[in-house]
Amino acid sequence: MASKSVEVQSHFNGIVEELTSNGGQMQDKYILPPDERPQLSELCFSDASVPIVDLKDLDGPYRARVVQEIRRACEEQGIFQIVNHGVPATVMKNMLDIAKQFFEMPVEDRAKFFSDDINKPVRLSTGFNPKMRSWRDYLAHSCHPLEEVINSWPEKPAGYRDIAGNYAMDMRALVLRLLAAISEALELPSDYLNTLFGKPDHTMFINYYPACPNPDLTLGLQPHCDLRGITVLMQGDVSGLQVMKDEKWVTVEPVPNTFVVNLGIQMEAVSNGRFKSAFHRALANGSKTRISIPTFYGPSNDIFLSPAASMVDEKHPVMYRGYKVAEFMEMFYTQEKSSRSALDYFKI
Repeated sequence: MASKSVEVQSHFNGIVEELTSNGGQMQDKYILPPDERPQLSELCFSDASVPIVDLKDLDGPYRARVVQEIRRACEEQGIFQIVNHGVPATVMKNMLDIAKQFFEMPVEDRAKFFSDDINKPVRLSTGFNPKMRSWRDYLAHSCHPLEEVINSWPEKPAGYRDIAGNYAMDMRALVLRLLAAISEALELPSDYLNTLFGKPDHTMFINYYPACPNPDLTLGLQPHCDLRGITVLMQGDVSGLQVMKDEKWVTVEPVPNTFVVNLGIQMEAVSNGRFKSAFHRALANGSKTRISIPTFYGPSNDIFLSPAASMVDEKHPVMYRGYKVAEFMEMFYTQEKSSRSALDYFKI
């Protein structure tokens, strides 16, 4: 048993362990080519960069107004923040705390979850790969159906399954409310997207970005659009998220007890290009460790997607042919395309 533990650990060392073994210096594999590095002197900071939607009235007589705000955000940027969302502040804080505890455990307690297999239901990995270099470690696990997957989650730190399970249940309830509102924004029945997604792909990531000695040479995450339907992100209290707006990278500053919602690339297809999938990235931080927890939710690979009829008319002819999500994912992973260019493959 001991030799197996050592063997697994030899295949996984987090960024913190690598920094320690390398005398606190960044390894070359994380250094981006000059044209891909963040130009930190050119960054924009704007409180108005991403609209804030108050969900307080989503289930009341002013629902239509809230849906219209969501529609406008989806059409203009594909990203918005939400307040009064119904997830208790204690649930959010507990999740951030237990996530921090997980990555502060000894490496041997984490390493058993290490895998390069993207289909593993629970997977610990580091942000470096030949396709997308990034300054992060992460833990990812499936969250649905919760009762079928929770026993595969980490048992350490103590209470992880209970805390993360409560968070996952609250996030699923929130996502379903958002999907209903977005369905209505698409001028469709409120259950349209939930029905379309079938048995959904619901995955939680815990992104761990250690303080970086050279944040000007790397990125926490490379620029991308998310692959699935919708992402609901808990930022924590350290900034790093940026979204492309008007050809500039704009920082989305963390707001307490607020989630950031962005549409994945599949939603752009369903909306016939009317709704946007936000192009975003994450910076490394030179002095602080950052934790973010995105919940990814969308159609499973066996689902067939095509533009919704309500989004097609004389002014907006069909932009994409229908496809199975598995076909899209194969294009993305095997053809080494970005999510944007993978979707472009299905353009008519």
